[in-house]
Amino acid sequence: MVALIGMLFVMYILVFGIIIFMNYLDFNDSNYQRSSNHTFWQTFFDKGNMGEYNIYRTLEKIKGTKLILTNLYIPKEDGSTTEIDLVMITKYGFFVIESKNYSGWIFGDEKHRNWTQTFPNKKKFKFFNPIWQNKGHIKALQEALDITDESLMQSFIIFSNNCELKKITVTSSNVSVGKRNQLKALLKRELQNTSPKLTTEDIKYYFQILKPFMHADDETKQLHIETIKGKLSKL
Repeated sequence: MVALIGMLFVMYILVFGIIIFMNYLDFNDSNYQRSSNHTFWQTFFDKGNMGEYNIYRTLEKIKGTKLILTNLYIPKEDGSTTEIDLVMITKYGFFVIESKNYSGWIFGDEKHRNWTQTFPNKKKFKFFNPIWQNKGHIKALQEALDITDESLMQSFIIFSNNCELKKITVTSSNVSVGKRNQLKALLKRELQNTSPKLTTEDIKYYFQILKPFMHADDETKQLHIETIKGKLSKL
């Protein structure tokens, strides 16, 4: 019996090691590390970072000219910052993505301030409307880039595959809500239904403006976290 348990434990370690090794190879094949400034270990063992990484990998596979940025800390008029998870700049405009690594059942309406996360044990938690959240991100992005044309901005709210979107009501044409395994299809739909608006030079120009907002220092990140905590306490 002891020998069997020992053998199973060794097999478990080997399988776990193979999984880590395969993820390590995949990670090194991506530009995510350079873009996010996260190491493999910071990504693999952090659900939030891992979710963003999986989204990044999907964006990398989208055909056509594009540039991708992660973890942008954009300054706001009040002196605080807003953190944007991912931005993909294409000839069709900007795809601004808010990543949500939630499990359980998700209920939400674009017009309501708070959404609800429900678990099988009947526990419920409120969280701020991610569409409104990303709308604030897009506003800060437009101000940083001096862009007034709202048709250039597409808002994507992407949840973990571990949740179930039970009842989500969206009315705005420039907003998409889905899970990570639906992202490619959602992007394809938008790209097919949108006319080109930017040139290759435009894409490079806007990328260079936004690039300095990546890799924020610890002080900026801490100030952002404290601001978020203050907002959450008011929910």
